[in-house]
Amino acid sequence: MRKQSSIQALVLVALFTALTVIGTTIKIPLPTGAFVHLGNAVLLLAVLLLGYLKGSLAGGLGFFIFDLLNGYATEAPYFILESFIVGAAAYGALLIFKKKPTAIWQVVVIGVVTAIAKLLMTQIKNMVMLLIAGADFQAAFAGALTKLPATLINVTLTVIIVALVYFPLKKALVSTMKRSFV
Repeated sequence: MRKQSSIQALVLVALFTALTVIGTTIKIPLPTGAFVHLGNAVLLLAVLLLGYLKGSLAGGLGFFIFDLLNGYATEAPYFILESFIVGAAAYGALLIFKKKPTAIWQVVVIGVVTAIAKLLMTQIKNMVMLLIAGADFQAAFAGALTKLPATLINVTLTVIIVALVYFPLKKALVSTMKRSFV
């Protein structure tokens, strides 16, 4: 039984990794150079359905693979780290509801906490990149703020999508696997 459980977990991590790649590939470019995508929604669903480590790993690997395949190789390691930090925020919020959210509003709260973590990570990353490029602190902070609208759209979309699909996916996963991973 333990071996079957490990195989199921491995398959689910691989599935959510692939879904993260696909979700990030489905993108709408914005004038800032950033783009709106569904990868963040898959990461949050992975953490909610598989748990912190497996979910964050799946999301991080998915973003890493996407970055390697699409010319963003220099940013790939950062997104693994970000997946674990944002995943930790999601899991921390999940713990508020004893790992068992029972209402859509609870999933929305988890999504909002996750969104705040993602926004903070994006601001910090963009600011550091501008500081490295030679900007002073104020210019780096202001420049990083101009890139936040895409992330704001992404996290808003993430909260809506996850609130709509979490419960049906959770039910399907538990009935198919005969157990819960979280």
